[in-house]
Amino acid sequence: TVYFTDEESYAAGVPPFESSVTRLVAPTASLPELVLTEFFKGPTAEESAAGLAAVMSGFTGYSSLLVQDGIAHVYLEGPCASLGATYTIAQPIFANLRQFSEIQWIKIYDAGGDTEEPAGPSNSIPFCLEP
Repeated sequence: TVYFTDEESYAAGVPPFESSVTRLVAPTASLPELVLTEFFKGPTAEESAAGLAAVMSGFTGYSSLLVQDGIAHVYLEGPCASLGATYTIAQPIFANLRQFSEIQWIKIYDAGGDTEEPAGPSNSIPFCLEP
């Protein structure tokens, strides 16, 4: 299951802002990695026509995903450009990774390897994603 932003729900301000689609993939990596890879591919033409979008906040992909002690560490690639938005790539990443029972917390790092709360069991986003 891969989550993308439902543009109609977001525009109307009616959460949840993410909708799921099913992708069939060969098991070449862990499921959390496969889900992130599919997210960064973006919605298909059919999914886009149904109003789904991939909010990237300037990022172009991820370089690695490490899951240790229930914490997923997601290292993003590309320039960060939240443009002051309160809804960013963080929300769909959280939606995509929270579906896995082995992940309780998610820490997202920018291309420089920075996040607000790097230590301990908590969610964290890069400073550049703050509005």
